Amino acid sequence: MSVPTYLAYDYPALSVFWSMLVFFLWIMWFVLLFRVVMDIFRDDSLGGVAKAAWLVCVVVLPFLGVFVYLIARGKGMGRREVEQARAQQRAFDNYIRDTARGGTSSADELTRLSEMKARGDITEDEFRKAKDMVFAAHGPSAGASGGTSAGTGPESTGSGRSGTVSSASPR
Repeated sequence: MSVPTYLAYDYPALSVFWSMLVFFLWIMWFVLLFRVVMDIFRDDSLGGVAKAAWLVCVVVLPFLGVFVYLIARGKGMGRREVEQARAQQRAFDNYIRDTARGGTSSADELTRLSEMKARGDITEDEFRKAKDMVFAAHGPSAGASGGTSAGTGPESTGSGRSGTVSSASPR
């Protein structure tokens, strides 16, 4: 039983520091490697053969491949990342705007159409056409999901006036 036992005082503070430094550098290396691989796939200006060549270079010779890629295409890498972040922000803003505005279900649109018909704002023929457009846009089961469709509401019936929503059921 001559196996030495290492205690906390047997591992000096500088050795702990170097071990942590190597560990974090190793993690940073993998983050950089994955970012380069993701950028290779994200870049639309590269063709399939060029993407495959860069990927083989990065996988076969990882250190050299990543450093050459960063030197050759590093500036474009940052630009593509900024463009992707802006596109994601625009998509998120559009989603929030659409959600805050609130969608109308086919039942809501049919209610408004029915009220407009009852007030005499639209004719029976216009009501039928608008009702067919609502059913075509939302489908038979979309009324429960609250989907929206541009140009199918009462505003597109040609009357020029929009109806108010109440709790009246469609006729």
